[in-house]
Amino acid sequence: MPNHTFGTIKGEIKILTIDSKAIEGNMLGDPSTRQVAIYLPPDWDKGGKEYPLFVDLVGYTGSGFAHTNWKPFAESVPQRVERLVSEEKMGEVIIALPDCFTTLGGNQYINSLAIGNWADFLTKEMIPIIEEKFPVKKGRENRGVFGKSSGGYGAIVHGMLYSDYWGTLACHSGDMGFESLFMGDFPKSVMQLEKHGGIQNFLDHVKSAKKISHDDFHVLMMVAMGAFYDPDPNAPMGIRLPVDLRTCVVDQVRWAEWLKNDPVVMIDRVDVQENLKSLKGIYIDCGFKDQYNLHFGARQLSDKLKALGIEHIHEEFDDNHSSIDYRMDISFPFMYKSLTE
Repeated sequence: MPNHTFGTIKGEIKILTIDSKAIEGNMLGDPSTRQVAIYLPPDWDKGGKEYPLFVDLVGYTGSGFAHTNWKPFAESVPQRVERLVSEEKMGEVIIALPDCFTTLGGNQYINSLAIGNWADFLTKEMIPIIEEKFPVKKGRENRGVFGKSSGGYGAIVHGMLYSDYWGTLACHSGDMGFESLFMGDFPKSVMQLEKHGGIQNFLDHVKSAKKISHDDFHVLMMVAMGAFYDPDPNAPMGIRLPVDLRTCVVDQVRWAEWLKNDPVVMIDRVDVQENLKSLKGIYIDCGFKDQYNLHFGARQLSDKLKALGIEHIHEEFDDNHSSIDYRMDISFPFMYKSLTE
């Protein structure tokens, strides 16, 4: 059980506000002014010291601010880092915890004409402002990105596509292996959408509902994936799914667009391979009881990385997809060591 400090930290948290051009005018109508919680270690403003930068990409339905909150029988990200530092398992870092929440309930941290250019927000907008305002070490070799679930997807994809901005990454239970991840959910989603009379009526239902049901949550997640992986500029909020909404027959052309965003498929690209080879550290893990079958995708990706000679750590553990922040006890020291040695 964690060594609880009842919500207290020795460092401090400041709030950074960014007026983003990258997500301005998105089809969801979501605000483009965003806040980023910045965790700063004790005495960060004394002695002229500079620190590595970690960027926290949270899972679907989350916001970076949630990782700064008190939790029962658990630690916030700042508490966890301070404990690991006190145990001499890593050194001090600055952590950015951005609010990337959207109307569709979450974020995949890639550019989308429907949801906004979130990758550009994180790399081209957020990082330079953090470097200007806080004592972080400059350059990609001093930066790491980490996350779980959708955030894990964001971390691995940023390493694949935006390695100019990152030196190391940690992907916890990240979305990958789309065949086993999504195919079983399309029939359930089509039934829910039919019940409400289509995508727009479903979104109106979610907006007006006093409580989002478990079934509604999963359909919302699926339509969000459609808006990220294969947006339709002519559809409500840019959303379409790669299946017929009456017969549930897969549209292979549209499904191929989804697969282009699957890390297991992306790794076959030469540019992606070169980007990953340039990183100082790659950490991937997943529980072998994952409810979304993500351990199969992680195994597939790790096998391809091995075949390509791309150095990485791949671990499996005895757990499912939920409440696995304790895995950061392994990934944080790994990331710190990757950046500093």
